[in-house]
Amino acid sequence: MDQQDEHGDIGALGDAEYAEFMELAAEEGFDLEDVADDLAAAGHGPLPVLAVVGRPNVGKSTLVNRIIGRREAVVEDRPGVTRDRVSYEANWNGRRFKIVDTGGWEQDVLGIDASVAAQAEFAIEAADAVVFVVDATVGATDTDEAVVKLLRRAGKPVVLAANKVDGPSGEADAAVLWNLGLGEPFPVSSLHGRGTGDLLDAIMEALPEAPAVTFGAATGGPRRIALIGRPNVGKSSLLNKVAGEDRVVVNELAGTTRDPVDELIELGGITWKFIDTAGIRRRVHLAEGADYYASLRTAAALEKAEVAVILIDAGETLAEQDTRIISMAVEAGRAVVIAYNKWDLMDEERRYYLEREIERDLVQVQWAPRVNVSARTGRHMEKLVPAIETALAGWETRVPTGRLNAFLGELVAAHPHPIRGGKQPRILFGTQAGTRPPRFVLFASGFLEAGYRRFIERRLREEFGFQGTPIQVSVRVREKRGRKK
Repeated sequence: MDQQDEHGDIGALGDAEYAEFMELAAEEGFDLEDVADDLAAAGHGPLPVLAVVGRPNVGKSTLVNRIIGRREAVVEDRPGVTRDRVSYEANWNGRRFKIVDTGGWEQDVLGIDASVAAQAEFAIEAADAVVFVVDATVGATDTDEAVVKLLRRAGKPVVLAANKVDGPSGEADAAVLWNLGLGEPFPVSSLHGRGTGDLLDAIMEALPEAPAVTFGAATGGPRRIALIGRPNVGKSSLLNKVAGEDRVVVNELAGTTRDPVDELIELGGITWKFIDTAGIRRRVHLAEGADYYASLRTAAALEKAEVAVILIDAGETLAEQDTRIISMAVEAGRAVVIAYNKWDLMDEERRYYLEREIERDLVQVQWAPRVNVSARTGRHMEKLVPAIETALAGWETRVPTGRLNAFLGELVAAHPHPIRGGKQPRILFGTQAGTRPPRFVLFASGFLEAGYRRFIERRLREEFGFQGTPIQVSVRVREKRGRKK
């Protein structure tokens, strides 16, 4: 069997290199199944994405719990319990996939239909297939009909789940849902498990073997750039300036933008797709109505993007919101460029204090390219493209396994791990399990302290660059047992 089929996406390793790597692992006494699983996990093997959607209180979270085989999604007998999208890994007949539980859709949320559509569109866009859950005991409502229209526009495969069919008498209610025009309704009881096997078989037919949408992976076309930042830092003004026209509404009132606006823009002789986003507010789960959905859409834009251009108002003191937004981009594994906007309004004193704030508060992203711009005047806009290209190059950098292990050998010899408890753990070998962002798996004889891991990351950057990209380093510790004979 091909190693990639058996163990998932192993990223940087080809068949021959994989075999050599596994031989090393065996010699050092590692459990080979665990090693293969770690490689697949570190590479974030391409799992198909399934979104579970429907109006409130139709049993979406209960169905998610049934599919994943454990009670993780919060379930309560009232509508609107689920607000944030939550994803879980699931497995059916040996096939792994990601399942995303979404909040319920309503046609009117504080009277703003567009905000409801925003969440619906993202749930569908981010998925390879959709399970549309309808309450068979109620039948199709106007809200269900509105969701059907969204699904048809998206063109994604849809599996229709007629939920709350607890016995044969309810199957007639399920059959009525043929009228929605989405094909066969599968009668299920997510509470009791009835019919979920047939539903999952249909889902497996709808899902691709490998995802059509893999966050952070190339999908062709222009490179995708998300403009993110807290409200009123000038994201829309920047988009208008690079587009050369008033593409989006700009207002001094913070939070004017509700939905991301995708715009194909030629800059520096290259066509890019810019995604303007609503400002991220302090606490998403406390935001109401339009702002709540705008925050969801901002997260959606970040997940769709390859590069996050994070705008910071240079004229104001760095806020906790700024550092949290940067953390969001880093945790999402996106290439990062930090743009300090409104530079033209700064005096020398403010520039001095800004430098001190950067040294103090942004130490975790010293690797990110920095540009000082003015969206109002267009100052230094020509520096934006080189910064984005630098970040993308770092994001896609791959280090050959041989070169990496030669580097690690020299590093360990020159700077061994401190002795703890009479033992000195050492790195035995490593590999780059993937790119976009670069992901490394190190195999060690013992636990590596956090400070030593940070030291390794710093030296990796010094040796191989990785400017503009986060690096993910995971460590696999050899089990405490004798070497295999």
